[in-house]
Amino acid sequence: MAKSKTIVLIHGMFVNNNSWSEWETYFQQKGFNVYAPPISGHEGDPYRLRKTLHPELVETGFVDVVNKMARFIDRLPEKPLVIGHSMAGLAVQKLLDLGKADAAVSINGAPPKNVIPPFSTVKMVWPAVNFFSRRKYYLGNRDWYNRAFFNTLQKSEQNKAYDLIAVPESRKIGRETLLKSFANVDFKKPHQPILFIGGGKDNIFPPDLTKKIAGKYKDPHSTVDVKIFDEKSHFICGEKGWEEVADYILNWFSNLE
Repeated sequence: MAKSKTIVLIHGMFVNNNSWSEWETYFQQKGFNVYAPPISGHEGDPYRLRKTLHPELVETGFVDVVNKMARFIDRLPEKPLVIGHSMAGLAVQKLLDLGKADAAVSINGAPPKNVIPPFSTVKMVWPAVNFFSRRKYYLGNRDWYNRAFFNTLQKSEQNKAYDLIAVPESRKIGRETLLKSFANVDFKKPHQPILFIGGGKDNIFPPDLTKKIAGKYKDPHSTVDVKIFDEKSHFICGEKGWEEVADYILNWFSNLE
């Protein structure tokens, strides 16, 4: 039975741990010990990170993300409920593989290397991985964020959201999810419970991809659940009504047997 009182929140690409600030407070008020460690190269204020590249950013890959989070969890007094968004949804799957989580939640998660995404996903994320570019990082402009993240927001809200969360991203992270065997997930092994949450209007990882990833798990004795929020975008953790998503996660977690 999952019973941890500790939650670790892991942010995805193109944002940093500031994007979890409201979730941190919300879960703390529910009685949990909550941690939202930044991925290496993402520490600080998003505005300043857009102005001055963090020196560790371009050295950070997907393997580094997972290993850093595994080490962080190892220092905690108990295995946590681990929640990851976007690329970190895949990181959460890897942490589950490694036995680091009491339970896991992938929100609008990226596909493992051994799950083929639709062309719409490839088209949307191509600028961030672009194997032909010599530049080791990518900072999406407002138009890209509006299409990829903020497609359900009004124009004025889109501008505020960009200012609040947008950061440059290491191309090494995205490239490793596509090329490294480490980015495969072992779908056959027994594991702790995992919940997949998708947004019906997610323009990066559409809901059918979320369902496809969840459907790959094969162990009949391990819990795999899926919930699609039809009106939510990739910015599901920041757009209006995020509390509904947070509450769903807590209810799912508390009802695990």
